[in-house]
Amino acid sequence: MDVRYPIGKLQVPEKVTLENIEEWLKEIATYTTRLRETVGSLNEEELSKTYRDGSWTVRQLVHHIADSQLNMYQRLKLALTDENPTVPAFDEEKWAILPDTKLPVETSIKMLEGINERILFLGSTLSEDQLDRSFMHQKNGKITVATKVAKLAWHEEHHLAHIQIALEK
Repeated sequence: MDVRYPIGKLQVPEKVTLENIEEWLKEIATYTTRLRETVGSLNEEELSKTYRDGSWTVRQLVHHIADSQLNMYQRLKLALTDENPTVPAFDEEKWAILPDTKLPVETSIKMLEGINERILFLGSTLSEDQLDRSFMHQKNGKITVATKVAKLAWHEEHHLAHIQIALEK
């Protein structure tokens, strides 16, 4: 197993259906409960563990998940409201060392609860036509709403697996 991609790389079907969206939303619906169960009672030493040499700590991973979901949610909304908007990348490495990443992980879990609730509601209202709407990512090019919903689910699971690997070390 490649610890950088413990659940594999993001895989999106060529033709995403509303049933695919439903499955991804089910993962998102239970995520904050599973994340809180995993990290909610960790001590400082455990929050400082990494899943591989040079990787982010468990604490940084939790804050990164919230930061990323926030950015991806905004991109999803832009794709649904604007005509092919261009969105900037965000420097994840620089975000991961800002002072707010020293806060308790519960602050980011609470943030994720709200963001994920909004993602779930918005995702449950998507139509087949909306799945093909898109935005232009500054570095990664054209990304559809369907792909963004897939990534919203995958990204959380990807980093939960990183956290679990770190805690098993």
